[in-house]
Amino acid sequence: MAARRTRAMTGAERALWRAAMRDVEPLPGHALPPEPPKPVAEPPAERPASVPAAVAPVARAKPLPAPTVLPPLTYARTPGLDRRTSERLKRGQMPIEARLDLHGMTQDQARHALDRFVGHAYERGLRAVLIITGKGLKLRGDDADPWDAAPGNSAPGVLKHQTPRWLNEAPNRARVLAFTPAQPRDGGSGALYVLIRRHRG
Repeated sequence: MAARRTRAMTGAERALWRAAMRDVEPLPGHALPPEPPKPVAEPPAERPASVPAAVAPVARAKPLPAPTVLPPLTYARTPGLDRRTSERLKRGQMPIEARLDLHGMTQDQARHALDRFVGHAYERGLRAVLIITGKGLKLRGDDADPWDAAPGNSAPGVLKHQTPRWLNEAPNRARVLAFTPAQPRDGGSGALYVLIRRHRG
């Protein structure tokens, strides 16, 4: 006769059998098998601390291109200006299309008038204009510095010396191509021929 196979009880069957036999006194020498140790419950796995969603980097605005720095204008020939045009300007051979007379103005008034005049000439597409500053008198002797005049002071000679500076400052510098003292018939050293850049708009 073939040996009968025995199957090991499952944990649930063993628990059920022990519950049924809990009031039964075992025979001497036949103790109930020890109750299997209860499985130790594993501590719940720690959930990783919530990681804040990565903050998308704020897109930085692209820096504006640096403005083109134009070299200061002087009475010398301007780079980029052809010799023929430069000589015609110095000799007063270019038709004067507009004039501005700064006589009798304070520095503030003269600067405002100059800015408007140059801007208007540029917008209209004018080329050669005349700015009359007046020759003025020497300030406090031969060695005096005309730049020391206080703002708003229209002392003689101040506007003559300030006008080249104003032509080299914004917004005029980007609109002016060259300037030079006028011929005697147009005011000599008390006036300037100013060559306006061509309007590209």
